[in-house]
Amino acid sequence: MELLTINNVWMMICTALVFFMHLGFAFLEIGLTRQKNTINILFKNIFIITVGLLLYCLVGFNLMYPGEFNGFLGFAGFGLDSPLTAEGALDLTYSEGYTYWTDFLFQGMFAATAATIVSGAVAERMKIGPFMIFAILYVGLIYPIAGSWKWGGGFLQTLETPFYDFAGSTLVHSVGGWAALVAVCLLGARIGKFKDGKIQAIPGHNIPLATAGVLILWLGWFGFNGGSVLSADPGLTSLTLVTTCLAAAAGGVVAALVSTLLYKNLDLTMFLNGILGGLVGITAGADQMSPTDAIMIGSIAGAIIVFAVALIDRLKLDDPVGAIAVHLVCGIWGTLAVGLFGELASGAQFVSQLIGVVSYAAICIVSSFLILFTMKKIVGIRVSEKEELEGLDVHEHGMDAYPDFRMNEH
Repeated sequence: MELLTINNVWMMICTALVFFMHLGFAFLEIGLTRQKNTINILFKNIFIITVGLLLYCLVGFNLMYPGEFNGFLGFAGFGLDSPLTAEGALDLTYSEGYTYWTDFLFQGMFAATAATIVSGAVAERMKIGPFMIFAILYVGLIYPIAGSWKWGGGFLQTLETPFYDFAGSTLVHSVGGWAALVAVCLLGARIGKFKDGKIQAIPGHNIPLATAGVLILWLGWFGFNGGSVLSADPGLTSLTLVTTCLAAAAGGVVAALVSTLLYKNLDLTMFLNGILGGLVGITAGADQMSPTDAIMIGSIAGAIIVFAVALIDRLKLDDPVGAIAVHLVCGIWGTLAVGLFGELASGAQFVSQLIGVVSYAAICIVSSFLILFTMKKIVGIRVSEKEELEGLDVHEHGMDAYPDFRMNEH
């Protein structure tokens, strides 16, 4: 009982840290975008965490963990039904690491993260209504179904060499990243982003806030990866936090160096996204890597960020916060890295990792395209030119985030 209590307290702390990440996402997104859209972005972030938790309670948790099922789709019923003893008390044999309630809450925090990734990529030009509908369907149905394929004991877990994703490089970050890519393609670029075939920078309005957001996310990753040990095991949790931090540091440093060599300026935003890229990259195998492996994975992720951001711009895709480069590209890299570095490295493991990446690409691209394309044809998903130029805060919310410091923006 004492060990369960210790493990459960650690898991609850990690749950709180993952919850705190939503503040980090909010700060990062509003910092890297223009002030006239601040309320809109904050509204979406609050909507995602509140509705996401409710949906995960009603259907998501039992879609993701359906018990015995065919490996692709299963459902254990609506709502939460905690395991009880014959005397009616909570059954504490559910797990050695946490109670049923802690399991739900920890996993529920992960679920909301996937839609938050999309929020940043579509910032400043997507209608709030269609986004909310998309978030409901994606968090409520697509994420838990996809998650069941691995974490729920589905077909990827039953491969001869099981697909491995410790804390969600693919299951969380790429799931959000694929949807972000589809959404950006269907939405088109913001007005003024590309003029006469040339890329125009649209600076964010509060880089200090974006920096605070990244540091909060880094702190939150202690819970994201540390909690994925699913107990307070001293050796494994401490190793996981070390590899997580080293990958983040390496990602930031290498992104800053590569960016400086290529563009001859010390770009803070690239430094920040390099840190996030390192964090996403290590997430799939944080418990399997040595410190040296973690530095290598983070370093490669940092370099990938710089080239991925440039490629996305050249493809005329407008991602205001770099979500596709960070969460999708580095998510894929981190997932494949499990087969190349650490305890599980082998040819068979790499093939399984590749199968996992392709499987998640298929369900995420198809589902997000169907949802968004249908709404685009029926109600439209992009705001009018007037609304975009004047700001979504005024037109969709009737509010101003900075009423005493209003500046003219174009």
